[in-house]
Amino acid sequence: MTVYADLYRYRELFGNLFRRDFQAKYKGSVLGIFWSLLNPLILLGVYLVVFQVLIKRGTTPHYPLYLLAGLACWIFFSVSLQSAARSMIDSSELIKKVRFPRQLVAFSMVAAQAVTFVVMLAILILLSLIFVPAARGTVWLSIPLAVAFVAFVAGFALLIACLNVLFRDVEHILTAALLPWFFLSPILWSPTSVGGSHVLHELLHWANPLAPAITAVHDVIWLGVTPRLGDVVYLVVAALVALGAGSLFFSAVDDRIAVEL
Repeated sequence: MTVYADLYRYRELFGNLFRRDFQAKYKGSVLGIFWSLLNPLILLGVYLVVFQVLIKRGTTPHYPLYLLAGLACWIFFSVSLQSAARSMIDSSELIKKVRFPRQLVAFSMVAAQAVTFVVMLAILILLSLIFVPAARGTVWLSIPLAVAFVAFVAGFALLIACLNVLFRDVEHILTAALLPWFFLSPILWSPTSVGGSHVLHELLHWANPLAPAITAVHDVIWLGVTPRLGDVVYLVVAALVALGAGSLFFSAVDDRIAVEL
């Protein structure tokens, strides 16, 4: 997998690209990275008002923690894909002038978003330790789960970045798909709190590559139980498939990227 080995071989270049993207994201901002933390916190407040005050759904224990864990995963996933989709196009001048491992451009976008994800995960672990005593033995499992999730997003992001260079409709299709994808993922709702048949529940869970990952994070942070083996295996396999698909597709179109840009 030379596509990923180049992350180490060209680590100084990757570091420069990462700093460029990270600094550009917060250039001129007084609060810096804290603006990224405000987004999930604002969404948390809005959804709490809607689902616990206006709609008055059934009381889910520690619902703010449940909601924040799902939002942290979702925001990292969605913003990483949207940023990666435009990454090579926005860096077209650099790509056309200099020959270097172009996959680093997409990965630097994911790395910039991963900083916020790591901070959010640290906050979630702290909140879980305080408010969910039963999770004190399992909450640390969220770290390897997060690593696998980042790998899944990185592979998927590389695939999206390459596809969008060849077919510019991809970024628009992605934007349109993210909204229903959000509501079909177990972020606002938990599988035990919604109606419908068992078949529908299983379909929503296993047909959505985000659902097992978010459910596993919920298990260790919110419930305080070890994640189901099926969810962990699904997440690891999804990460390997995403990394493999991203690598294979990038290798196939690498020579076309500069031409298409």
